[in-house]
Order: sequence, then structure tokens, then C-alpha cells
Amino acid sequence: MSEQLFLIAHIADQSVAIDANQVESVVDIGAIVAVPRAEGHVRGLAALRSRVVTVIDTRAALGLPPSAAPAGRAVITPVEGHHYAMLVDALDDVAPFELQPLAAGVPLSEMWQRAGRGLVERDGEPILSIDLSALVPGLAEPTA
Repeated sequence: MSEQLFLIAHIADQSVAIDANQVESVVDIGAIVAVPRAEGHVRGLAALRSRVVTVIDTRAALGLPPSAAPAGRAVITPVEGHHYAMLVDALDDVAPFELQPLAAGVPLSEMWQRAGRGLVERDGEPILSIDLSALVPGLAEPTA
């Protein structure tokens, strides 16, 4: 296997690795306008460089409790022609890693299991690689 670039981010004190191919940019999110009747993990809409993006609360999408502090950083990712701002608690680094498959029996909740794509190892610490598109409403169903 060859190495590929990953962005290391933090969601609810959990380090995650995001394939750099899913990352269009990393931004500070300003005002978010709520969308009536949107799914619980759709925080709302935000203006970003002359376009509107849908803001996804990654904590809620993963079934985690909300943060005490409002998330201000986001990873912008295109999914099926639309741009999404995926809120993260913090951003750490971009570095090359070799993606390893998830071992059978790794205890993950349903949403972490659905989003998980494998593991990378940084300084002896395993970090779950996630697919951001799995956190987008309507696209979270596993594909065959």
C-alpha cells in the first residue's frame, strides 16, 4: 500500500483522519442561519466566498452530545455537486499515512462504523479515518 495525505482533525476529543481528496478547504465559519425542518445534524446554512454551504454538525451526525463551545472551524467538502461545511472542534496536521483496513471486531458505534474507512497510525496511536460524505443527510446509508 502507498501513503496518501490525510487531514487530522478532532471531533469530541477524538482524533480523526480525513482523506485530503475530500478536503476542498478549511475555514472559520461565521454566522449560521438555521433551516426549518432540517435534520438534527444540519446546523444550517452559511455564506462562504460568494456561495452558500450547508453546515453539518459532525458531533450530532455521529450521535455525540453537543459541545459546550460553538464550533468555529469547518472542513469544506464537495459531495454530489454540493458543498458542505463539516464542523470540527480542532484541526491538527496534514501528513502522509498508509491507510490500514478496520480490523473485524473493532468496537465502534453504528455511526462511527458507517463513517469509518480504516485506520492510520501516527506516533503509535491509531486514528480512525472517516468518510465525510457518510455524515451528510440522505447519503449516510451504506452502499453495496
